[in-house]
Amino acid sequence: MKQPAIFISHGGGPCFWMEFGPPFGPHGFDKLRAYLAGLLATLPERPKAILLISAHWEEATPTVGTAANPGMIYDYYGFPPETYQLSYPAPGAPQVAQRVRALLGAAGIESAADPERGYDHGVFVPMLIVDPEAGIPVATLSLRHDLSPEAHLAMGAALEPLRDEGVLILGSGNSFHNLRTFFDGQTGASKAFDDWLTEAVETPDPAARSEKLAAWEKAPAARLSHPREEHLLPLMVVAGAAGADAGRRVYRDSIGAKAISGYAFG
Repeated sequence: MKQPAIFISHGGGPCFWMEFGPPFGPHGFDKLRAYLAGLLATLPERPKAILLISAHWEEATPTVGTAANPGMIYDYYGFPPETYQLSYPAPGAPQVAQRVRALLGAAGIESAADPERGYDHGVFVPMLIVDPEAGIPVATLSLRHDLSPEAHLAMGAALEPLRDEGVLILGSGNSFHNLRTFFDGQTGASKAFDDWLTEAVETPDPAARSEKLAAWEKAPAARLSHPREEHLLPLMVVAGAAGADAGRRVYRDSIGAKAISGYAFG
């Protein structure tokens, strides 16, 4: 059965294993955790593999991780020692990675492979909640350094056939990502952008949807919500992979007074 393409907000650092004070409170990430824990149950069947696009990996050209047993990349700083002991031993998916390169190549998109790349926290933090038994193989795909929304939409469009092959395409970023303002307790900018983003995702016509997403910088509070857009671009890949399937918001919460959403297509 055809798998959907899903964009998740992955929280902040190792957020699910910590307690926070104001403005988050001790249970600020509980709703997000509950959504991620139930994600597999929303799928038509258990995926044979996951292709995960992480906001925390950028390369000059789209690059796939081909390791059979990826290691851990603790790419966050200043957190408690126990958060550097987290382990996610899911196998890699080298055959899916090869298929990714073949599909990108067929679309005229140059790609590369990294046989050493491990799981960064954009991968292991949400996946420890989504699939705590680490039984589903995971292939990872980088963003492009140039952060072109059109290029990432095109990457996704090339990868849509994977969904018919039992592969869940999962974009891991955040619908709001401005660390300088996350703690200011203000809601307005994040809500304005989140409302616009949801309207864009839910645009019925796929071509118009892509056009709106590609022009995201014109949205209300766009640069206040994403001073740098690496946490938004996994959504572009997911939306590109949606094809003609409609998009919908499947998760919304207020974390630290900021509106945070997740989206699914198909």
